[in-house]
Amino acid sequence: MQRVLGSTELEYAFLFTLRKVNSISTEGFQPFFNNLPVDPYIKGNYRTRRLSRFIVSQDKLMKLPHGYLFQSKEYNPLVGDIKREFAELDDALIELDIFKNLVLAFSDSCKLHPEAEIGVHQIRTSCSPDNFGNPAPEGIHRDGTDFIGIFSVDRQNILGGETHLYTAKKEKPVFNKILYPGELLLINDHQFYHFTTPIKPMTDGVGTRDVFVLTSPSLLSD
Repeated sequence: MQRVLGSTELEYAFLFTLRKVNSISTEGFQPFFNNLPVDPYIKGNYRTRRLSRFIVSQDKLMKLPHGYLFQSKEYNPLVGDIKREFAELDDALIELDIFKNLVLAFSDSCKLHPEAEIGVHQIRTSCSPDNFGNPAPEGIHRDGTDFIGIFSVDRQNILGGETHLYTAKKEKPVFNKILYPGELLLINDHQFYHFTTPIKPMTDGVGTRDVFVLTSPSLLSD
């Protein structure tokens, strides 16, 4: 696991920023969200996900050996202090130019040092009339990393799913917005807590919210 930088080393960096990644057509990602394994660490079977880690070396994307995800209870009171293991991203997804463009957009925007480790979480949150989906079951939180990127891939038949940023847990949010496909929210994890509101179907049937969440360091251990 890579070392998380101290706040004094991040003074050069942004606090948060929202950008549209025009080099990415999100339709190319959508088929890869239909076969995600259920997240076994969250009750309700409404969240599915995969996870892999990468480095960017001379504008080339290199996948690193798989590892387990670990956060302390300080950052994740719900499933902290647990070694969580998830299936890796699909090889066909990793080979897409749009996937490389996404990781490069995150790396470039955060001005990551060469060969910084990046975790890429592929997550679908589902909901139905009888079962709302909770993209952030741990509540208002930090991840315990340096930088976070939330990239919206798709929203189907849902209300809610609004992302909030806070300078403190008991303060009002300083940012609140639904992220629409193609939008990338970049967050300095040392400066902000984040949260995404639950989703419910707009009409009868199932609703889904598909995102990639990128972190650096990756929060994965061998």
